[in-house]
Amino acid sequence: MVSKTEKLKTLIITPARYSSTRFPGKPLAKLGGREIILRVVDRITEAGYQCLVATDDERIRRRVEHEGYSAIMTSINHNSGTDRVREAVETLEKLTGEVYDIVINVQGDEPFIDINQLRLLEKCFEDPSVDIATLARPFPTDGAFKELNNPNLVKLVKSPTGSALYFSRSVIPYLRGADQNQWPSQHQYFTHIGVYAYRTEVLRKITELPQSPLEKAESLEQLRWLENGYSIKVAESRSENIGIDTPEDLEAAEEYLKAQNRVKNNV
Repeated sequence: MVSKTEKLKTLIITPARYSSTRFPGKPLAKLGGREIILRVVDRITEAGYQCLVATDDERIRRRVEHEGYSAIMTSINHNSGTDRVREAVETLEKLTGEVYDIVINVQGDEPFIDINQLRLLEKCFEDPSVDIATLARPFPTDGAFKELNNPNLVKLVKSPTGSALYFSRSVIPYLRGADQNQWPSQHQYFTHIGVYAYRTEVLRKITELPQSPLEKAESLEQLRWLENGYSIKVAESRSENIGIDTPEDLEAAEEYLKAQNRVKNNV
């Protein structure tokens, strides 16, 4: 058991699956001349974290290890990144005997992950009652309802103490009696940033749970955890996360990277 004054031992695992309906081979696609998965690991390790790539494809494993990073093979049959993360943790423990207190799941398509977000997630576990932590971004009060209403943009509501109450693809809460176009200006909405951190023993337990009714309805695995009584602490972050789901997203990421480089070089 780690005392409250002792620093919790953290491991970041990056799931990287080769097959993807929308973007096959995405982890090995190049962004600014370097593979996406390597850019993710570069960013994490430069910040001083230990990072392990969990993949189901030998090509990804070989490329990651060729760069001197750590990778581990996992099953091709996982239904979610969370399941893949659990297998990777358990395999690593068996191979090395290392035990970690906290595991952070950073997807392999987040080459611009804000390191401060990882710090925020770690800080959540200073509270011993926290099982799982995640991130949310305040939706702009001058934002458009049409954007907020996008079902691919997951919304959440949280308690005054920062615990998640519910996640939904619908706009929550519903503002009765108000014009929908005015909702963003009349209430502070929050959108979910899909980065998770777990206590290792909790990670084992939540991956053993059967799919729940709410999870099936919304296609959001975090609802399974809430339905089974696990607390999810929500930390707020205003940083923009630029994930890459499609080839079109990669094109946009290339432009973003070029703009970053211009700023860095004062061009």
